[in-house]
Amino acid sequence: MGYDIERFVGYVNEGLLCSICRDVLEDPLQAPCEHAFCTACIHGWLVHHSNCPEDRQMIDVSLLRPLYRYMKNDLNRLQLHCKNREYGCEMVCSLESIDRHERECEYSRIPCSNAGCTVQIERRNLDVHLAVCEYRSRECPNGCGYTILSAEDTQHNCVAELRTELELLRSEMICRVEEAKHEMESRLDSQRRHMVQKESILQNEIEELKVNMILLFS
Repeated sequence: MGYDIERFVGYVNEGLLCSICRDVLEDPLQAPCEHAFCTACIHGWLVHHSNCPEDRQMIDVSLLRPLYRYMKNDLNRLQLHCKNREYGCEMVCSLESIDRHERECEYSRIPCSNAGCTVQIERRNLDVHLAVCEYRSRECPNGCGYTILSAEDTQHNCVAELRTELELLRSEMICRVEEAKHEMESRLDSQRRHMVQKESILQNEIEELKVNMILLFS
């Protein structure tokens, strides 16, 4: 879809309008017949058609080309209002620079950066919102070391939180001790089997030596 023509200041040449959506060209492409379209519009059109929507000449995606340079320059020089005009932004700038402005516009609505908060706020008011956001976090003022949400201030109980953490640490320590115990038992069992096997081999060698001694002195 193109740029809403109502946003533009002054006259817009008919040749700079998309032949499909009839708005001002956005990311334009041109067919061999020289009709121009927004990239999204013509790609969507060619999913179901194989001709130009203006003169019905046969085209496909491989035949589409960038807009002529002089047309691209005319397009970039067009002046338009920021999309945040309804929120108070009075900026008017060229189409070439509108995206850069709107990415930084103080009137753009952006999400709160606090996890869990779904509020969309104007960029210029973000700091004010963050100061009162119920999802903002801070370290417990009583010194327990916990980070708590503003909404949880009245529910936070340092003693209960620390007790819960100690129980978790205790459970984790017990698990680690059990794992170490099992690993040690496994190693000892392996060494025990190895020693028994070695003892058996030595015993056989001793018996063989005894037999050889008897044969030698008989």
